Amino acid sequence: MAGKLYGVGLGPGDPELMTLRAHRLISGARVVVYPTLAGGESFARSIAAGSIAPDTREIVMDVPMSVERAPAQVAYDQGAADIAAALDGGEDVVCLCEGDPFFYGSFMYLFARLSRRYEVEVVPGVTSIAACAASAGRPLVARNERLTVLPGPLPEAELRARIEGAESVAIMKVGRHLAKIRAVIDDLGFTGQAVYVERASLAQEVVCPLAQAPAEAPYFSMILLTKGADPWL
Repeated sequence: MAGKLYGVGLGPGDPELMTLRAHRLISGARVVVYPTLAGGESFARSIAAGSIAPDTREIVMDVPMSVERAPAQVAYDQGAADIAAALDGGEDVVCLCEGDPFFYGSFMYLFARLSRRYEVEVVPGVTSIAACAASAGRPLVARNERLTVLPGPLPEAELRARIEGAESVAIMKVGRHLAKIRAVIDDLGFTGQAVYVERASLAQEVVCPLAQAPAEAPYFSMILLTKGADPWL
């Protein structure tokens, strides 16, 4: 019989924010798979390192850092083929996923390639939005309010329109787009209501008003913006 594939959410970075189910599956896994970026260290593996048994076989997916989609798709094709070989051999496979597998998670690309042929279970994880809101002490929405989640790479005009029409906003994947995002928020007059968070839950965590944010931001950074009165009052 074929093995089963688990897409396991690890949370935002602090290993203590992994779920008990995630820890149990990883510690009992004989095969784990995880992505790296352009041959670098795997953030996903670093989160789960304390749960991986010494004799566990590790499959590494090297995903190129490119704005072009094709190179990454080739990497997912290869990763899916390696996983399929293990599953066909009767081995269960645990895929390590930063945050939540289905929330901007790369696991969705493996799911699309494998879920029609194999049994797949998705284990949710704490999202970066939840972690950033907790670190910032910033409740996001209450009652009937709406939360708008925006990726930082959006064009400036679209960012402006979506922020202007939103009640509460979480802007993800800030990174090299920080200057553009700050300019839009400042021009709209919302800088005083925005907070910047990078590497939430990690030892290197930074939380500050957007006006005091550094000039450069890592990929794992976020801006939270709530308009009007505090929603929890």
